Amino acid sequence: MIVNTSHFTLKLAESEQELAAAQRLRYRVFVQEMGARPAFDGEAANRESDAFDPYFDHLLLMDTRIPDTDNNVVGAYRMMRSETAAKAQGFYGAQEYDLGPIIRSGRSAVELGRSCIDPAYRNGIALHLLWQGVAEYVLRNRIELLFGVASFAGTDPTAYADGLSYLHHGHLAPPQLRVVARQSARVRMDMKQADAIDRVTAVRQIPALIKSYIRLGGWVGEGAYVDRDFNTIDVCLVLDQQNIPAKQRAQLLQGLAA
Repeated sequence: MIVNTSHFTLKLAESEQELAAAQRLRYRVFVQEMGARPAFDGEAANRESDAFDPYFDHLLLMDTRIPDTDNNVVGAYRMMRSETAAKAQGFYGAQEYDLGPIIRSGRSAVELGRSCIDPAYRNGIALHLLWQGVAEYVLRNRIELLFGVASFAGTDPTAYADGLSYLHHGHLAPPQLRVVARQSARVRMDMKQADAIDRVTAVRQIPALIKSYIRLGGWVGEGAYVDRDFNTIDVCLVLDQQNIPAKQRAQLLQGLAA
């Protein structure tokens, strides 16, 4: 998988050096910017990694104008297929959510996680290119369900009462795919009644990645999970690729045939 758009290259990591470059980007975003505590002692190497990394495929967006190959990854996403999770140590998201509905469905699934983009690239094409890479991966591996946790910054859910309530009332997953946040750090998302939500505030509060899932027809699980190690409030997104609207599907697949 290699997609060139001007000065960008999109590909799966093929070496330890490429994975390390992604982990350095994750360190800059999650640790330095967002205040996360690294799972491993990556301070010396400025890398954010965990025990699940070896089981994921790592999608990288590189800026070829950056000559330093140790730091040329400007966007990253990691993806684990259900068959890999079953053979290894399970899904990362199972630490925060009961993923039983997805597992019991028997459908092919992929967990998406650790999505991050360098601040200088967040208002451009970077997120769209990453989603193109995910789309190709999904089609090539005949994936039916996509899911993963995505985050609001900070650990105070009341700061996002409108956004979380909007997601709960408008985009709650159907019962057969409704994963539930684990009780240990679960908070209710429906802090406001549907008719009390300020829609403008809600849309402003919801991060771009979560909006991308929703535009593609995605749902949220029941309850949010406060991850104090990562300094985030996480929601679990679930997307049935068969439900992606035709227009958005065409946009994702644009240019992949080449």
